[in-house]
Amino acid sequence: METAIISVEGMMCEHCVKAVTKAVGALPGIGGVAVDLAAGTVTVSYNAGAVALREIQAAIEEQGYDVAY
Repeated sequence: METAIISVEGMMCEHCVKAVTKAVGALPGIGGVAVDLAAGTVTVSYNAGAVALREIQAAIEEQGYDVAY
């Protein structure tokens, strides 16, 4: 498993946490998702052979949040 810390703008409440957690968690190869509202980050454990980091970032963006690259 690899771990990525993704900076995300626009997350402000528990609804945001649930939306991002559900979207990322639904991808193949995800081991865990942790959202830190205060820091504006999403920490993801994932199997790089099953899912690319770009796919994870796209899943977050599809929920209406901006990923800082």
